[in-house]
Amino acid sequence: MPSTSASAVPKPLTSYRKYWARRFGIAPFLPMSRAEMDELGWDACDVILVTGDAYIDHPSFGMALVGRLLEAQGFRVGIISQPDWHSAEAFRSLGRPTLFFGITAGNMDSMVNRYTADRKIRSDDAYTPNGEANKRPDRTVIVYSQRAREAYPDSAVVIGSIEASLRRIAHYDYWSEKVRRSILPDSKADLLLFGNAERALVELAHRLAAGVPIETIRDLRGSAFMVPPGWLPGEGWQVAEAKTVDTPGAVHPHPDPYLMTASAPAAPASDGTPQAIRFHSKSERLAARKEERAHTVVRLPSFEQVSADPVLYAHASRTFHLESNPGNARAMVQSHGVGPGRRDVWLNPPPLPLATFEMDHVYGLPYARAPHPSYGAAKIPAWEMIRYSVNIMRGCFGGCTFCSITEHEGRIIQSRSEASILHEIEEIRDKTPGFTGVISDVGGPTANMYRMACKSQEIESACRKLSCVFPDVCENLGTDHAPLIQLYRKARALPGIKKVLVSSGLRYDLAVRSPEYVKELVTHHVGGYLKIAPEHIAAGPLSKMMKPGIGSYDKFKELFEKFSKEAGKEQYLIPYFIAAHPGTTDEDMLELAIWLKRGGFRLDQVQTFLPTPLAMATAMYHTEKNPLHKVTQISEQVAVVRSGRQRRLHKAFLRYHDPENWPLLREALRHMGRADLIGNGKKHLVPAFQPAGTGKLTPLAGRTQATRRVR
Repeated sequence: MPSTSASAVPKPLTSYRKYWARRFGIAPFLPMSRAEMDELGWDACDVILVTGDAYIDHPSFGMALVGRLLEAQGFRVGIISQPDWHSAEAFRSLGRPTLFFGITAGNMDSMVNRYTADRKIRSDDAYTPNGEANKRPDRTVIVYSQRAREAYPDSAVVIGSIEASLRRIAHYDYWSEKVRRSILPDSKADLLLFGNAERALVELAHRLAAGVPIETIRDLRGSAFMVPPGWLPGEGWQVAEAKTVDTPGAVHPHPDPYLMTASAPAAPASDGTPQAIRFHSKSERLAARKEERAHTVVRLPSFEQVSADPVLYAHASRTFHLESNPGNARAMVQSHGVGPGRRDVWLNPPPLPLATFEMDHVYGLPYARAPHPSYGAAKIPAWEMIRYSVNIMRGCFGGCTFCSITEHEGRIIQSRSEASILHEIEEIRDKTPGFTGVISDVGGPTANMYRMACKSQEIESACRKLSCVFPDVCENLGTDHAPLIQLYRKARALPGIKKVLVSSGLRYDLAVRSPEYVKELVTHHVGGYLKIAPEHIAAGPLSKMMKPGIGSYDKFKELFEKFSKEAGKEQYLIPYFIAAHPGTTDEDMLELAIWLKRGGFRLDQVQTFLPTPLAMATAMYHTEKNPLHKVTQISEQVAVVRSGRQRRLHKAFLRYHDPENWPLLREALRHMGRADLIGNGKKHLVPAFQPAGTGKLTPLAGRTQATRRVR
């Protein structure tokens, strides 16, 4: 079995010999019907991608990117978009794929897409023509996989996208309020590709085309699959229990791979083998350490264990995240089931990041940059939002515990070249109907991490930190904004480009390190408002989010206002906050509400914490433990907001100005001993009067009648 070591040089995406079907050329759109296949001269599709989104041939949409990438390798790729899942008939519409079905829920997790943070069904779907709701099933990947298997039982089924990535091991499911097993046994897929899966996908397609059975493909980084109990890839492998990675008890420090020692070799064991090996150089020690890790699998607590024991769930979450750096991550395995029916879920290490030239290749493929013609004049809200935007990078090293980017895209930034980005802007200018000269966004998961990286590849490959910017910006992180400043200047200088906006979220604790960047941004790239996400101001929730203190926000706000004034522009910051995040108390939300009132902020849109699978904040929510530190029975307890009423209260504090929230806030303030904040003056948070027809309140359970009369 080939090594999964990070030291192995990855095969470039552009180095494969093209599959024979390349002779058919480039499709104007990947076909969605037999008639389109006939026009292209195809008798079959090699790969059929099934997606819960409308098919938009644009690199911001996962299935278009994956489809065009496989097409560039010479494969014939068809798309089945938003099929009727009530039977297998729609899954037969393009015939049997010669290689495999690729199943995805789409750009969003299907449960997040369909339900609000309060578990209410959404009235629309941004990834569907005309925003129509209910065009995909709950747990889309599972349902589509089962239907594809029903349509063609002998076809290989490969699952991927964010929904599959976030469910690759046992995980807490907010919508059913229980721990669910890995998505692999439920979907019965042959293989799961997690993260940005270009490398694994291209290699997989070529191996299958060469006749390699999918059940024998077990060495792809970024893949997960089911194996019999005790299975190992080959000789020389060892199993490490999760407690050796992060013991739920006493602290055992990780060995330093750079440690040099002048001490004599340890005495040999009774069998004559050395108890420890001493190396003459740092490079020797590092190489041996990498080789050992490349042939070690970490056994996580089983599905049954994490389902029954919150401490073990939090411990497993911490272990999982400590093994997320592609430079040093080991394989992981987790048992599912007991007795004869037991199977293991095996996870190979995460995929190696794409090099810049590979990113350019992926984003430079011949996309039509439009929705499939079958949608006619229908409006697809997600397309309307991104049609004039450009994605310049991937990944995020922020490590925010409530965010799924880390679990899916990883912490290492993958950036496109300046030339590639500028070319795409010109493509938008020349080929996208309705373009008025305004690029709506030049960004990514975070607007200002472009080309940022660790100053040392050795340090990066050995690092096990969960964030590069918490509790402060790491001294080894390069935070130079000069490449981004240069990109902005060149982009807005292109002929026909009137304005280039930055709409992606900004990491302001990085931005304040470069006042020149803030000046460039504020002077030229803000359309009157700039979104920014402090998320909270209190130390309790911020420490559980891994977000910087409000002091960084204040510094950025000072620079923003200074440079806006110098540019002669009236511009505003729009701060985003999260209500009911683990670690947040009622008093924390009151403190935030007072801060908002003093600052004159009246928020229209607020976010209530939504526990998504695998996120560390979700582990906090489920277990009331803090996996950012050692997890034991007596380790830190985390305050968690579960009841619907308390979640509404925390949200109401963010919208203190809404009359509908005043009765709830008045009752809470009295209960908290802060009735002094009720009144009609500037110092008060909510008024004493209530406008007619607003603010109906259901009394709190367990409160006395006397308390209710005070209201």
